[in-house]
Amino acid sequence: MSSAAAQAPPVDTSLRALLRLAGPIFVANAALVGNGTVDTVMAGRLAAADLAAVAIGLSTYISVFMGLVGILQALSPIAGHHFGARRFRQVGFEVQQALWLAAGLTLVGVPLLAATPLWLGLARAEGEVAQIATGYLHAVAFGLPAALGMRVFIALNAAVSRPGVTMVVSLAALAAKVPLNALFMYGAGPVPALGGVGAGVSTTVIAWLSLAAYWALWRLDPAYAALRAKRLHGPERSAQWRLIRLGVPIGLATLFEVTSFTFMAIFIARIGTVAVAGHQIVANLTALAFMIPLSLGIATSVLVAQSLGAGHPRLARRATLRGYRVGVGVAAVVAATLWLAREPLLGLYTADPVVLGVALGLIGYGAVFHVFDAMQAIGGFALRGYHVTFLPMVIYGVLLWAVGLGGGAWLAFETTPFGPPMGAAGFWTGTTVGLIGAGATLTALTLWVSGQRARSG
Repeated sequence: MSSAAAQAPPVDTSLRALLRLAGPIFVANAALVGNGTVDTVMAGRLAAADLAAVAIGLSTYISVFMGLVGILQALSPIAGHHFGARRFRQVGFEVQQALWLAAGLTLVGVPLLAATPLWLGLARAEGEVAQIATGYLHAVAFGLPAALGMRVFIALNAAVSRPGVTMVVSLAALAAKVPLNALFMYGAGPVPALGGVGAGVSTTVIAWLSLAAYWALWRLDPAYAALRAKRLHGPERSAQWRLIRLGVPIGLATLFEVTSFTFMAIFIARIGTVAVAGHQIVANLTALAFMIPLSLGIATSVLVAQSLGAGHPRLARRATLRGYRVGVGVAAVVAATLWLAREPLLGLYTADPVVLGVALGLIGYGAVFHVFDAMQAIGGFALRGYHVTFLPMVIYGVLLWAVGLGGGAWLAFETTPFGPPMGAAGFWTGTTVGLIGAGATLTALTLWVSGQRARSG
């Protein structure tokens, strides 16, 4: 521990500080997911084919995007350590390096999104569904550079305890989503009606507008003045390696976590349009519910990173335990609400009784695993604050991919000792088992790591 870190003032890790961070982060994340919700609801009002195509396209986009974003999330604990140690100019340097990395990741992500035969082949999508999904993916590929760039500033705002900035920009983007969707999906004047493809076009427009807003705030807001680097730095090998070494395991862990859900939609599409439409509704609803523990996890990670940077590992341990207590308690209430209010909640998405019946058959799984989903989120993010990323990556890979996705596919498509093929319910069964294991394992690892650091400090 450096003398500068040891002399830095202690970080406020009280319940009020946790909620002050988590509240704006929750609103921002809910607004970001709300864009997908708007796409799902508005596509569902068009036709089952549009909803199924948007489900495939959105799932593919999220799979590619979140895997790359996970690498960029390394900025948050790195910048948080510098901020806690009051090395403010170093924060600006790290932001520049993360933007260079985002530009490089674009060269990976755009070709992946454009490889539509791969994704449509996995989903076995044909005809109108395949045509709409292809157009959607081509549209969002144009917005990927902006989407990755703005995530650098989202990670920065969390690290320096300014999540309110992200909240404002995200809410503005969500407010623009409905009219832009209506414009491109239904057409107006010279703009043709693009159907489900229009949802992808509006996503790209909003991404570029959001990046412009974040960049303008970074350059013009006096609150960032102390953080901005004094000159432009090119990509530096040591800094890029630091981001990659910490970020690649985070990216892979994020990829395992996200694709354990998004690949479900792609594979469930093989069963039929109605099945994937019902699945998409429940997946979107549980994703919205997940925003609460996700926000608490990010806030916990920030307080942990800042406390460690300031040289106070016992405060980092205290922030970790508080994050768990609040997160698991709230998750239990949300899980009960999902189950008790399932019919009116799902009815907001569709009026199709067949699709609604499929969704009602799946919502119970989401209610069951939500508490464990909260545990794994808080544990995974807290460990990032401690710069522990490799073991969580392994845990996610084994439990969410091998057990969750792999086991789910086995239950969905094969006759097993548990009975005949279960269809979509098989995937949700496998995911539930995987999340229960991930939640318990990551909690144990987090408590051990935080305890060890507190004792050594």
